[in-house]
This record gives sequence, C-alpha cells and structure tokens, in this order.
Amino acid sequence: MIPLDGKTELDVAMHGTRACRLAKMAALGLPVPEAVVLSAKDVSNIAETGTVPDVPANLLKGLLSLRASPLNPEWGGPTAILNIGISDSTLPDVGEGAAYLLYRRFIQSYATNVAGLEAEDFDADLPDGAARVAHCKASYKFETDEDFPQAPEAQLRACILHMARAWNRPSAKILRQAKGAPEDAGFALVIQRMALGIGRGETGAGAAQMVDDKSGAAKLWGRYLPQSQGQDAVIGAREALGVEALSAPLQAELLAAGEILAKGFGDAFQVEFTVQDGRLWLLDCSPAKRSSVAALRINVDLAEAGIISKNDAILRTEPHALGDHLHPQIAENSARDILAMGLSASPGAATGRVVFTPEAAMTMAAQGQAAILVRVETGADDIRGIHAASGALTLRGGMTSHAAVIARGLGVPCIVGAGELRLDDNVLVCPDGRRLESGAQITVDGTSGQVLAGSAEMTQPNLGGPFKTLMSWADEVRELQVRANADTPADARLAQRFGVDGIGLCRTEHMFFAPERVQVMREMILAPDVVARKAALDLLMPMQKADFVELFEIMRGQPVTIRLLDPPLHEFMPVDEAGMAALAQAMGISVRQVARRAEELSEVNPMLGKRGVRIGITTPEIYEMQARAIFEAAAQVFAFTGDAVVPEIMIPLVSANREVEIIKARIEAVALEVGGAIAYKLGVMVETPRAALRAGDLAQSSAFLSFGTNDLTQMTYGLSRDDAGRFMREYVQQGVYPEDPFHSLDVEGVGELLLIAAQRGRAANPDLVLGMCGEHGGDPASVRFCKVAGFDYVSCSPYRVPIARLAAAQASLLAANAG
Repeated sequence: MIPLDGKTELDVAMHGTRACRLAKMAALGLPVPEAVVLSAKDVSNIAETGTVPDVPANLLKGLLSLRASPLNPEWGGPTAILNIGISDSTLPDVGEGAAYLLYRRFIQSYATNVAGLEAEDFDADLPDGAARVAHCKASYKFETDEDFPQAPEAQLRACILHMARAWNRPSAKILRQAKGAPEDAGFALVIQRMALGIGRGETGAGAAQMVDDKSGAAKLWGRYLPQSQGQDAVIGAREALGVEALSAPLQAELLAAGEILAKGFGDAFQVEFTVQDGRLWLLDCSPAKRSSVAALRINVDLAEAGIISKNDAILRTEPHALGDHLHPQIAENSARDILAMGLSASPGAATGRVVFTPEAAMTMAAQGQAAILVRVETGADDIRGIHAASGALTLRGGMTSHAAVIARGLGVPCIVGAGELRLDDNVLVCPDGRRLESGAQITVDGTSGQVLAGSAEMTQPNLGGPFKTLMSWADEVRELQVRANADTPADARLAQRFGVDGIGLCRTEHMFFAPERVQVMREMILAPDVVARKAALDLLMPMQKADFVELFEIMRGQPVTIRLLDPPLHEFMPVDEAGMAALAQAMGISVRQVARRAEELSEVNPMLGKRGVRIGITTPEIYEMQARAIFEAAAQVFAFTGDAVVPEIMIPLVSANREVEIIKARIEAVALEVGGAIAYKLGVMVETPRAALRAGDLAQSSAFLSFGTNDLTQMTYGLSRDDAGRFMREYVQQGVYPEDPFHSLDVEGVGELLLIAAQRGRAANPDLVLGMCGEHGGDPASVRFCKVAGFDYVSCSPYRVPIARLAAAQASLLAANAG
C-alpha cells in the first residue's frame, strides 16, 4: 500500500486516476484526508487469492471509506463504501443521533454491497437511533445467520475483497468494455480516512466548481447538503442548497482551492468536498463541467493567466465546438419534444412555422415571420426559399446534398435525410403519427439533427471577447490559408467578418437565380442561334460584371477564385406549367416550344453529362462572357481604388488537359480584347478521378489546382451525394465506413488521389498552388490532412471559416510538435 501524501510518484496505469489526483492534491497542500492506495496489481491478486494485505494501523483508528480508482475514469467501478470501522464500541463522538445515523448507513451499505442482501430488508419505520440500528443488525443476522461484524479490520478486509471481485463480474466487464476498456482492464482501490459530513456544527457535503458551466466566467457555484455524506447533494437524497449556503470563510477556502487546482493541474476543476464541524476537506477533483462556449473561455482565461500557453489553449479547443459561438443554439435546459432525427447538415437552431414551398418561405419572411422550409429534397429553384427561411428540413439528402451546401453557405440551420418523416399532400407525417400542416410550429436543431415540436429557448452567438482572442492566436501560428466559398457580395461580406484569407470558390451560377436574371438566362438557353444567344449574354454581362466589381472591392486585393458556369443548363429552366407559360409569354413563343427545349436539355444522368467545362467547349460564348465580365470588373476596381486585383479563373469538371488548353486560349483572347495588361491566374477544379491521376498534365497549363472533394468523393465511390443520406447512417453504424465520406475526407481512397495529384502536379510545375474547395475544407480532420499533404489553402462555407482557421492552427502546432 502506498500513502497518498504527494511524496511518492504514482503511475495512472497502476494506481488509477482518483489516486493520482488525490496524491497531487496533497502535494499542492490542499486539505485531503489521509489515504493509501492498493495498486491494480494488488487488487488483482486479492481477487484471485482472497488474501488482503495489512492496512496501516494508524488508519484503523477512525472511520474509513473505500473507493474505486479505475485506470480510466470512463470505466467506472464498484460502488463506494463509507463509514467502514464503525461498530457498537467505535461510535464516533459526533452526537448520539448522528453516530447512530452513520452506523445505520454503514450496515445498509455493507449488507447490500458485501453480503448481497436486498435494501428493503433494512427499511424500518423508525427514526435513526439505537432502535433502528438494532433492527438493521437483527435483519442482517436473520438473512445471513451471522452477527454483523464488529472488528474494523474485518469489515475493511471484507469490503476490499468484495470490491476486488465485483470488478470481474460479467455484467461489470460488459459495461466497461462498452466504454472502450480492454478485457483485462484493472483498477486500484483508495482507502481513505472519513470526513464524516454528519455531526455537530457546520457539517455536510457537496460539490462545487469555480467557473460557470455555461459561460466559463469565474463563479463559485454548486450544491451543498447539510448533514450528508458522499454524493448525497448531487443525487438528490434531499433537496440540496447552493454553495452560497456555506459560511463566508468556507466559500473563500473553496475559491482559494480552485485557484490552486487550476495552477497545479492546468485546468478549471470541480471538487467533491465534505465539511466537518466547520473544517473543509476535499475528497476528489475532476475537470469542471463546461459547455463548448464555457470551454473556450476557460482555455483563454487560463492562457491569459499564464497557467497554460496560448498554444495549449488552441490545442485544447475543439474546432467543431466553435459552431456554438457562430449560431443560435437550443439552451441546455430547454425541453425537447423530438419528432424525428436526420443528419446535422448545417449547425445552429431555429424555430418557425412549417412551409412547403420557397414562395411561402419568402412570403413569411416579407411579413417578418420565421419559417422552416420543408422539402423532400431541394433544387436550384429553392435557393431563395432557403435564404428566406429561418431553417430548412429535407427528407432526403446527405451531408453534401444541395440543401446542405446551400444552408451551410447561408448559415441557415438545416437537417437533411430525415427519412423517418414523410410528406402526404402537404402534411408532414411524423413516426409517432402526429401530422403537421402548413403553419405548425417546429424547431430544427442543425447541431444535433433533431426535429422538435414547438418552440425552444435559445442562446445567442457571441463573436467577441474570448472567441476573438483565440482566433487571433490561431492566426499567429497557422500556415494553411483559409478561404471562403462565397457566391455573392453578401457572402463575401460575411466571409470577411469571419477573417478569411480570400475567396476560394465563387460559384457563378448562383448569381443567375435572382428573378430579374434567371429570365434572361432562360432566354439565352432558348435562343435559336449563336447571335440570339450572344444578345442574351450581352444583357447578363453587366449584371455579372457588377457582382464581380463588388466582390473585388469587398476583398480588397485578396485572392478571389471564380468558377466558370458549372451546372447543366436544364437547372435554370422552369419545371412547372406556370413557369413555362410565363417564360413562353415573355419570349413570344409557345409553351410547347419551351417544353420541347427543356426536354432537349434533359439528361439521364445530368451530373455526369453536359456540365462544367463541357458547356464551355460546346457553347464557348458563355465562358467568354464570364471572362469579359471578370476582366472588366478587375480593371474598373483597379482604376477606382488602386487595389491590384488578380482574379483566379477556375475551370470546372476537367478530365483532360486538352480541355484546359481550349478554354485557356479563348480566355487569353478575351483578355487581349479587354486590354490593359490584366493579370490573372487560370486553374482547374479537380473533381474527377482522371483529373487527379493526370494532374501532371493539367499542371502544365494551370497556375493552381483546387480539389472539389464533394464531386471527387462522389465519383470515386460511385455514390450519389444527394442519395447517400438514405443509408449512410447504417453504413457507419455497421462499420462499412468509419465516417460519412461526404462529411470527413476519406483519407485512404480520395485522400490517396489527392496525394498522387499533389505529387504529380508539383513535379510538373513546382510553383503550382494546391487548394481544397469542397465542404471538407471546413472539417478539422480534412484540414489536418491538407496541411500534411502540403496544400496551400482550404476553402469552405463562411460559417465554417473559424472552424477551419482553428483546425489549421492545430495542424501547424501538431506538425511542429511531431518534428
């Protein structure tokens, strides 16, 4: 047995977490009752042989407690036994009533744990005192045919043997193995002198911590229960009081202990304590409870106090937890009436009225009312509805489905793949049979994936204070640039608010869906010849140019990567009869002609059809118009502001270098026509496996390669990102995939393609810039992969930029530590 006096070094792998904490607390000079520890090896021997070593005689002079000290606190252990050593002849001098209460509690604990008797055998309608203790002793003898043991050492030996063997019971093994414990996991035992918590004067027990669990601000709070022991105050044995019920000197002692623990352990801690006749004793400590918001503040406060380093604060903060700072969240104590579960596609929470069409969402927004847009799945026509809604919910889709990507970019809370729900003639039918019509109030929690009935109490985001401080520290150490996927000037302004290094993906097609533009776009698509098509494009060009001017002005010389038109043209066409009729009337043609053109554009598999660079090659005037708009906008901004603008033009869905050569020649020709010696960069969006494998060829014609990992994952797996949500949860649960590959980068498959492309690309062009612009750019694990792979930047939705910035900083620190 090793004394826990802080003078002997302990090993967590042998003595467990509780024993090591107590030893350190003692070394810090904190008031810890005298204790010894039986190592995991000792406990294992006791379980096998039944032989318990002698306990130091000085410990046997008072009452003792016996508690498990598992090697991992998550594994738990046998129930603690208190007041060991009490008997007819060793009643403590705490007053007769209190002494008999302690005695009765020990008999019950010993009987139910060590002897395996039923608790109700010891219930009696008697007040605590000699009569009730006599009843308990009589019940014990009746059930066991033995007198209740009176020798303190015999009591302790029996308790130790019981706990040593209880650890190896089949049910105990199953429970801890479910928490990740190996089959042969062991545990240690702590034998400690009791601080009674029951007796004269100010006496009781409780738990307290020195920081607020929601905000992280310095604050003494917790529970205290007079005349109690152990965790009585926590488990609700009686109604507990707040720690403010303690006397002022004891509160001051707790605060001082908290400061000592923070400095000694390098973290904010909570303590389990007992007060005995006005004297404070600390029985254990553990990291303070904290929300993700509180965790960030605690880390920053510890660093500013010099207790930990800034780098430690960065590494301790979970990147995904930053979402609680960026979006409204459901308050922890808010009731949750769960209707269904889906995939948490865009974080944050929102309450609103159910609507089933984007038009209804826009109408609600115009009236100042919050709406939740509910769709089976979304398409291009739903963008304005998602933008107008407070939240979005789709029954189909995965983490990179249309709704998920758009919602993340807009910062709209979103749940996708909620397959438990179904739509029945504009009624949302829930698994439990509840039917929600348009106007019903629901809450979507995009952080957890829960769809809730009614409204919920919310907490609001805060980007100042500790959040801002931590982000500034992260920027000091990160090497990987973080850009934003921003399609409009509004997106760019939001991205700047989150501290981006530029725009890594501007999807120009999203600029065309505004009502005044989509009509012109449709006229271009329906044009009977090149002349008519160019006439329509001439109308679009000033609109496109104006957007680019505003983007360049907002970004003030930072890189702006503009992807040329990507989606198949049929996405811009109306899909209902009313829309077709309106288009036909505007163009002076028949509805039949509109329908026929829409049919001509339709494809069996449009995502693998005529889209991206294939549109640019077969309909060159579209890309030429976009290039002209980019160059004229850059020249105009330079002329007005003096800020050098070097736009980065990105060609989507490339598979062969010849595609790049054709588009490059046409863009160069437009640049010459615009004049002014405009500087620009031309690159490729790598979205097909062939493009990744032929990166050496592409690098010869490109200044940069940006990996669109949404489509690259889809094509590598042969898996539709819009349909994967229907079965992905089962695939992950059954271990087919360790994680949804659209959520976190598949390092083994897609990641190998990226590594091959990076190696071959830079072998052909050492100055080649490498980036990632899929939604993986906001996933911390994927960001770390990009750092290791030698990429220059990642790009993600604006609301994920802080997450990527922190993850990039952690990647730099981890790489430096590994080196």
